[in-house]
Amino acid sequence: MKKVSKYKVDNCILILLVIFAIISVVTISSAEMLLSSDMSGLYIKQIMWYIIGFAIAYFIMFIGSDTIYKNIWILYGIGVLSLILLLIFGTPINNAKCWFTIKHIGNIQPSEFMKIILIITLATMINKFNEDNPDPSIKDEFIFLLKVFIIVFIPSLLTFMQPDTGVVLIYLIITITMLFVSGIRYRWFFIAFGIIGLLIASVLIVYFISNDLFINIFGTDFFLRVDRLLDWSNKSGFQLENGMSAIGSGGMIGNGFKNTPIYFPEPQTDFIFAVFASNFGFLGSSILLLLIIYFDIRIIMIALKSDNNISKYVASGIVGMIVYQQIQNIGMTIGLMPITGITLPFISYGGSSLLSYMIMAGLIFNISNETIRFTNKKRRR
Repeated sequence: MKKVSKYKVDNCILILLVIFAIISVVTISSAEMLLSSDMSGLYIKQIMWYIIGFAIAYFIMFIGSDTIYKNIWILYGIGVLSLILLLIFGTPINNAKCWFTIKHIGNIQPSEFMKIILIITLATMINKFNEDNPDPSIKDEFIFLLKVFIIVFIPSLLTFMQPDTGVVLIYLIITITMLFVSGIRYRWFFIAFGIIGLLIASVLIVYFISNDLFINIFGTDFFLRVDRLLDWSNKSGFQLENGMSAIGSGGMIGNGFKNTPIYFPEPQTDFIFAVFASNFGFLGSSILLLLIIYFDIRIIMIALKSDNNISKYVASGIVGMIVYQQIQNIGMTIGLMPITGITLPFISYGGSSLLSYMIMAGLIFNISNETIRFTNKKRRR
């Protein structure tokens, strides 16, 4: 009898991750021409982060997703504690306390790991609610949503205080996506969107009526964040204008590797797509977009085939987060979305963000593994 391997992964996802790693390293290497000399060698660090990331993904497969699901509340507590400690001991960078600086390792951003912790926490909550309430009443759903609000509000508030509005938006996208697939009544979404819409409208009315009044009510820091978000509508700002010019300069086939003719800030992180488009043009950018779309579709297909409800919820949260970040990052680079400092998953430079994505990849591998083994077991019968 042929021995069945314990670890089976979706080869398409694995191949795409390897391709993303190559694209990431090549583009970061090209971006270094726009950076100061003290930031040289980032592509080597990215290779290291990818190696560690693949090792973590394998470790996730080794311990299994169930172990993580069972201990998620411990991880949630650790995540919240890390965000609290960050406000006290975090290293200020660009007037934000988003990172712990560890000697010889670099900067660690706890909010990146909080994203995946929040996904798994919500998945376990949704699964337990659906199991305990096969036919929930409106009251049951209301109480459940209050619990979800508390669980999401705590890390959101702590992250907002860093300040990091972009990650708070990701928390919100994750929550909305997972609740949408949870099966609760859609009326809650209309109510939530109505409340959020009124709050946003109220804030914007004060902003446009009087900047001084806005600052007196909400503070200078929040004013600057709102002002930055609204800059995109005028296509203004040095970073955006130069980034778009660099993309346009690429033409059909690009300027070539390490040949980005126009300087713009953060080419290795926030504006990594501008570097890639400038180097490889419309053709290269189209290929990258097709790879990204296929990657997302593949995760959705894996989720749909899974018989494990928690895994389905986890996959939905991962898809919601990744798709939002892809749209937001590329959209802000070409002037269609406000600039929020959100990176392009698997492509932008960053240790914490890449490792968090590879943890998600490990979870996706586990979901795929469960499906493949279950299918093979049925065939043998």
